[in-house]
Amino acid sequence: MNFFLQDMETAGEGIDPRFVVDPFEPAYMKLDDDTLTARLGWAHESLRECHACPRMCGADRMQREEGYCHTGRYARVASAFPHFGEEWCLRGMRGSGTIFFSCCNLRCVFCQNADISQQRTGAEYPPDMLSDLMLELQQAGCHNINFVTPEHVAPQTLEAIVAAIPKGLKVPIVYNTSAYDSVDTLRQFDGLVDIYMPDFKFWNSESAALYSKAPDYPEYARDAIREMHRQTGVLRFGPDGIARRGVLVRHLVMPGMLEESAAIFEWLAQEISPDTFVNIMAQYRPANHVGRDPRYGGIARRPSSKELDAAYDAARRAGLWRFDK
Repeated sequence: MNFFLQDMETAGEGIDPRFVVDPFEPAYMKLDDDTLTARLGWAHESLRECHACPRMCGADRMQREEGYCHTGRYARVASAFPHFGEEWCLRGMRGSGTIFFSCCNLRCVFCQNADISQQRTGAEYPPDMLSDLMLELQQAGCHNINFVTPEHVAPQTLEAIVAAIPKGLKVPIVYNTSAYDSVDTLRQFDGLVDIYMPDFKFWNSESAALYSKAPDYPEYARDAIREMHRQTGVLRFGPDGIARRGVLVRHLVMPGMLEESAAIFEWLAQEISPDTFVNIMAQYRPANHVGRDPRYGGIARRPSSKELDAAYDAARRAGLWRFDK
């Protein structure tokens, strides 16, 4: 049997009814014009002295000045397509309408997509063009619009969502992020985003400084995930098994860092919810600078099967139980 057909036949089976949303309409359908206008005002103001993300570089991006992220007035789109490599609850049968932004605000030395995320790749998309791209993905049948690494272009992303609503946007918005987000910025997305999909990469600031050039990452990630959960709660699905609303946390298991994984799982279970939906990811491999720079020798291998099993055991001990592989 075709893999996707097999998934489809069993997609809605076994879902706890507590986590089903039916009927559903995207959160942004409930926002009035005054609220949307106020959000646009914030977007423009935040770009004049950029404080969109934790880098707080202060660039005047309205005048096309580029800050830490090397992005000016408009977001750069590296690629956009129906993506079938995301979690089943996002991709379903028709794919997740994924829009990849370039010029990430992190500098992960192990990034497998560094040619996209850390370079000025792709073209600039003003808000109207970006909104049209969203609608094209919706027209292609995608289950959602999935913004990947929007942290540094959150104001431009917000502009595009607001522009797309009167054009007929009607699918959920996924905010797919490293979690290196400003809480003040995330509050502007309250009622605009249906599904938050943050990574939680590191627990210790020393690891974050060495591997992502952001020693304050753990603090910002914790605050960001708290805010995401406040807005949308735990992940819920439609009767078809496709995600509709809530938080899906990704954690990439890295070699020799099981203690950090365990601390992250413990925090999620205790401070967010034991019902938090978590994807414990096994696909880490040395990439980008890892394997070429001796400073990163500690992660210059794949995690072992024992480490992966131990990560799942740590999550279960913490009280988490909703996993995606």
